[in-house]
Formats: sequence, C-alpha cells, structure tokens
Amino acid sequence: MTADDSLQVLHLVTAREIFFDQQIEVLEEKGVDCTVCVVPGAEQIDGDMGGRRGVKEYLQYFPRVRRELRRGEYDLVHANYGLTAPYAVTQFQLPVVLTLWGSDVVGFDGLVTKACAWQCDAVTVRSREMRELLGRDDAHIIPSGVDLERFKPIDDRVAREEVGWRTDRTHVLFPYSPDYERKNYPLAERVVERTRKRIDSEIELQTISGVRHEEVPLYMNAADVLLLTSEHEGSPNTVKEALACNLPVVSTDVGDVRARLRNVSPSGVGETEDELVAQLVSVLDADTRSNGREAVREVSWDRIGDRLKEIYARTIDSA
Repeated sequence: MTADDSLQVLHLVTAREIFFDQQIEVLEEKGVDCTVCVVPGAEQIDGDMGGRRGVKEYLQYFPRVRRELRRGEYDLVHANYGLTAPYAVTQFQLPVVLTLWGSDVVGFDGLVTKACAWQCDAVTVRSREMRELLGRDDAHIIPSGVDLERFKPIDDRVAREEVGWRTDRTHVLFPYSPDYERKNYPLAERVVERTRKRIDSEIELQTISGVRHEEVPLYMNAADVLLLTSEHEGSPNTVKEALACNLPVVSTDVGDVRARLRNVSPSGVGETEDELVAQLVSVLDADTRSNGREAVREVSWDRIGDRLKEIYARTIDSA
C-alpha cells in the first residue's frame, strides 16, 4: 500500500485515557480512520488505584470485538496495552500491531503480554528497558507524544496565582495522586523532607489529581521542579510535558527518562534515595528553568503519528 491510501484501523484498549485519545486524534488528522473498542467496565481501574475489573468484563470483551470486526472493513487491528493482545491475535483475520504503554510488561499483565507478543505482526514499546523486558528485539521504540501547543512555558508567577500556590515558596510537583501506589509517593515525601534540611528555602510538595488535562500546564509552570519516584514506567508523559514547559525534572531511573533527560539541564536521574536528594538539591540550587522544550521536540505527537502510519503500512504490506 502507499502512504496516501486510506487506512481503516480497529483500536482495542482497556480504557480511554488522555494520551491514548491524543494518539487517536493525531492519527485521524493524518487520514487514518480509527474505530475504538473499549473493554467493558472502563470506569473501573486495572491496578492499584481502585476496583479491579474481573474475569466477567474481559470475557464480555470477546464478543464485543468479534461484532466490531464483522461490522467494519478493517485493514489492521491495533491492540493497546498487553491485556487487549489476546483479543487481537485470536481473530486470525487481520495483521496486528501491539502497543505497550509501560506497566503491561511486568507482573500478571506482563505474562499475558509476553505470551501474545510473538504472535503480533509488529510491536511498539516506549523504551529500550521495555523492549529488554519483553524480549522482542525487533520491537519499535516509540515514546508516547507530547502536545507542544498545550504544554509550553508561561510566567511562573501568573501560573501560581492561577493555581493558588504561594509565590514566596519553592514548589516541588509530584504529578499524581498520593494514593497511586506504583508512583511511590512515600519516597517523594522522604526525598523532599531530606532536601528541606539542605536548602535555604521553604519547600512545598504539591500533588495533583482530578485535574483536567488542559489545566496541567499551569501546574507545570507554577512548579520549580517535577519529582518522579515511580517504580516502573514506560515513557511517562508527565516528564515530556514538564520538558515542554522547561520545567526541570528529577526522576528515578525508569523507562526512557534517562534518555529524555540526557541533554537537559538542570535535571537529573537518581537510582537511590540519596541520589534523588542530591539531584533535587542541585536543581533547586540552580534556580532556573531547563532547556527541555528543545530536547522534547523529537517526540511531538505529529512526529509520533508519522511513525505509527509507517509501521501500519509496512505491517499491512508484509502480511
């Protein structure tokens, strides 16, 4: 097929989160006709933040996918997250692209993912770490994209007034709910508490949850540094969004964060609590924004969309 051919793609997904919807939006802007089929019970959470969907919902997904396949004339199935892979590889009709987003290569999800990944025609992962965990050397490394129009630098005093933060304090942003266990908020608390003893400034550890995505840039610009303490990540969008706002980042060594921060200053990666404290002290001592926006341009959603279309075309041609 040629790049100008119209593509009909069925997307399977566990839940419609903001970064998935951004992927769909950019693909449709580039001429891909996308139909989305979501696992029943999407208002529940597959993880540690709430009620976990059970076997019943995932059994109900089989006939839902089959009905959609009979209804449409698709060129390809794009499975998003490892738990949708079984539904894609057992339809035996169309080529399959599998996109893994992060935690779906570890734990129970990882077992399902690894059992199905070898039956997919193409696989995309967020980082080299994920590719190594998956054990499929031909997996394409494609980070999730960032919206450079929405996430951009604005005056920090204006942003703090908008979000209600004091302008005479230093603000460290933990960009999740404290209840999200995999993000390891207790580690963030310890790092900030130890940093307070080494910095001549009043530091506040800020968290955000239940905030509309379009409001997140305000918090990124109101903060002095973003602190990521996750145990596992693929290509965390919060890091790329922070970089697009020139917000310095201090992070655990997860996913593709080290690669994203390679040429960014001030920012840093720590493998231990001591190293995270040292990096946070260094960033706050620098007292300046980062050069992250220039570094993150290569993963704008526009470029990610082009790469996905190329993978679709090659997958269909080789099927």
